[in-house]
Amino acid sequence: MSVFRSLTAGAMLAVSTLAATAPALAADAYPSRPITLVVPFAAGGPTDVVARAVGLAMSKQLGQPIVVENKLGAGGTLAAGSVARAQPDGYTLFIHHNGMATAPALYRKLQFNPLTDFEYVGQVVDVPMTLLGRKDLPPKNLPELIPYIKANASKLTLAHAGLGAVSQLCGVIFQQAIGVQLQTVPYKGTAPAMTDLLGGQVDLLCDQTTQTTAYIKAGSVKLYGVTTLQRLKAMPETPTLDEQGLKGFQVVVWHGIYAPKGTPRPVLDRVNAALKVALKDATVRQRMADLGAEIVPESKQTPEGLRTWLKSETDRWGTVIRAAGEFAD
Repeated sequence: MSVFRSLTAGAMLAVSTLAATAPALAADAYPSRPITLVVPFAAGGPTDVVARAVGLAMSKQLGQPIVVENKLGAGGTLAAGSVARAQPDGYTLFIHHNGMATAPALYRKLQFNPLTDFEYVGQVVDVPMTLLGRKDLPPKNLPELIPYIKANASKLTLAHAGLGAVSQLCGVIFQQAIGVQLQTVPYKGTAPAMTDLLGGQVDLLCDQTTQTTAYIKAGSVKLYGVTTLQRLKAMPETPTLDEQGLKGFQVVVWHGIYAPKGTPRPVLDRVNAALKVALKDATVRQRMADLGAEIVPESKQTPEGLRTWLKSETDRWGTVIRAAGEFAD
């Protein structure tokens, strides 16, 4: 009996030791195959551009390819839901923007909780927005644009990339700030919205610098300001909406990387370390600078930095969305 008990105790100790060392062993072996980075928007779009540049640099650190998978639908919630249900082994990662913070207020039947159903890797980049008008819109600057809008509100159209898109929310805040309700025109993405702005079918659009910089430089659209509190390094001559009179106006498209809930911490640490190195990569930094995007400070490139930011943004956008009174199913 004593021998049996001794063997049992020894077996239990072995199991306990194995369980304690399993995460470390998993981290040592990770990654042993390609990693999928799910992007909830179309290839070539702003988030996709960020994902591919950063993912390539991260793959060099991890020693395995990072394969981008574009999973579209429902403002990013289909992709988010699929990642929340994925195997928590580090081989499925997810990059998303402000949509992770807006989803709880915007969607009445959300199948996941952004604050509890994911692990956090870290923030990536901030992408400012630009307020644009069609090329032949008469006002030359924001102080001229606001009275023009108030005098012609029933005739002007404000395009956006669909309910819940940051372009739509930027437009909501702009309308609230100037006290005018415009006729809004939803599109399935910012690309077709920009096409119609270039063609003069719509009058105004709020969109990310990753999409608009080339058109601005070409003089194909009229630029009324940027949505950050400080001027952009990439457009130092362009005034902010804040300095032109809309005090406190700030809308930035931020991006974070997530993993399914339960992904081992050693694996998350490995991915986070690769992210931090990637964000120092000269090619990545130049690519982001060319697009007007800014690498976030190191304090935000952490799981805790992303967790804290997501909570604050969820509170902020929830207030905006409920005030606007527009909700998705």
